[in-house]
Amino acid sequence: MADHTLQQLLTSPDRGVLLFGITPPRLSTSPERIQEITAATLARLGSLDVDGLALYDIDDESDRNPDERPFPYLPTLDPAVYHADYLSEWDRPAVIYRCVGKYPEAELREWLRAADTDRVLSVFVGASSQHKEVHTSLPEAQALRRNVRPDLLLGGVAITERPDEHLRLIAKQQAGCAYFISQVIYSTDAAKSMVSDYFYACREQQLEPKPVLFTLSVCGSAKTLAFLKWLGVHVPRWLENSLRHADDTLAESYEQCLANARELAAFCRKLGMPFGFLVESVSIRKVEIEASVSLAKDVGALLDRTVTADPAR
Repeated sequence: MADHTLQQLLTSPDRGVLLFGITPPRLSTSPERIQEITAATLARLGSLDVDGLALYDIDDESDRNPDERPFPYLPTLDPAVYHADYLSEWDRPAVIYRCVGKYPEAELREWLRAADTDRVLSVFVGASSQHKEVHTSLPEAQALRRNVRPDLLLGGVAITERPDEHLRLIAKQQAGCAYFISQVIYSTDAAKSMVSDYFYACREQQLEPKPVLFTLSVCGSAKTLAFLKWLGVHVPRWLENSLRHADDTLAESYEQCLANARELAAFCRKLGMPFGFLVESVSIRKVEIEASVSLAKDVGALLDRTVTADPAR
């Protein structure tokens, strides 16, 4: 069990933060099956010393990339509904993602008013492209939160591949973001450059840098690799070659995720930058789910958690 609440760690970070991220069950899933999935998820989480759970909000992003989506878009349960209706046994905070463009302002307002800020944090995600029609823009959602629930700890998304991302982070910070969670990272160079630019830009503007949590995700197949690239994740060519030609793609990606975690943790500690990790588990394949749980244990060990690394790895 974590020694401090997630809210305390994010506002006064004295060690790396660790989250475990999942996608809610598909919207078409029966209530009975949802209960089964939830029970299995909670059992896995029981073996982890994480500070909180992240629940993704899935949106159709085909407007951002005209290429065929490697995996079809399948709507899932609203993460806020899933958290409220099925995860009452989870005894630590949950970061509820909100793809704000999906929701009319009145619906977002209602959710903000009802949110239990002892149990719930949020990350607001803007439109996947400037051409997408939305109900509520990201600036409108940020203003709504400031007016309705300023006590709700808000986070923002960080895309390390964008060269001017540090400027976007500062703008989001000034709009109320208290932390940032990156897109999946397979290139530490891009992540380190973003963090360095952000850290020194904050120093120049006399701002306190907010924690950046780096998202790690195992890749178990060539199709998953294609999906990562479709999402805009930069996978260095040498690593793509290694993953494509490995005898065990999952094991190869696991070792790379762990190596990336070590490198990023060392870099942030040397810089004095508050940081953390989000280990996500979004696959329905049991072997990939189990690998994600093992990775969270190993990353927890890097952060000096009480749970030790899996001796089998």
